[in-house]
Amino acid sequence: MRKQIGAFLLSVGLLAGGSVAAETGSAPLQITAFGDSLVQGYGLPQGEGLVPQLEAWLRAEGADVTVTNAGVSGDTTAGGAARVAWTLSEQTDVLVVLLGGNDLLRGLPPEQSRANLHQILSTATQQGVTPVLIGMKAPLNYGAGYKTSFDAIYTDLAAEFDAPLVEDAFAGMRLQAGEDPQGWRAFMQADGIHPNRDGVAANIAVIGPVVLDMVDRLAAARRVD
Repeated sequence: MRKQIGAFLLSVGLLAGGSVAAETGSAPLQITAFGDSLVQGYGLPQGEGLVPQLEAWLRAEGADVTVTNAGVSGDTTAGGAARVAWTLSEQTDVLVVLLGGNDLLRGLPPEQSRANLHQILSTATQQGVTPVLIGMKAPLNYGAGYKTSFDAIYTDLAAEFDAPLVEDAFAGMRLQAGEDPQGWRAFMQADGIHPNRDGVAANIAVIGPVVLDMVDRLAAARRVD
């Protein structure tokens, strides 16, 4: 019932902004970060991956949250679709979805990735969980047509499910380093695929505010409930 009331209030635009989660005096909002090695924290010491950095960033902004790591290294959108239902719990309030990188590495058809992500978002909403979507940008390796089709997945699904969207998981790094290879190397681990601690922090600077906005609105709904 709590989630249904919150969703109704969100839909009619009755909720105001402002970081109010910590003022409720109730249990922390539960965020599940759901994805691949970028979520799992591959190659990073404990405390330096996306999940702990996101939780720390949100708490520093006054949000009373707990962020759970549901990242699986090597996971594809198909793998995510297969496990999302049992990953979510009754306590989950927000599902942050970051998947698609391994689909790109394998050159999988964009229509498959779209269908899998659609299933993930649909499962979340059916269980009363608010999704936040983080996109991936396809390289031009597979051609302009592939890139156009793949990149459109995230904007299309975010619109369909009315989900907050970060269009590019690496947006923070792009803002700071541009497309300069030397600048990117400063943000990447030796494998050239996974961000290091500073790269994660740069990306959290973009991802964090999007998640915080949703947290604030849900926290306001909780106060009304």
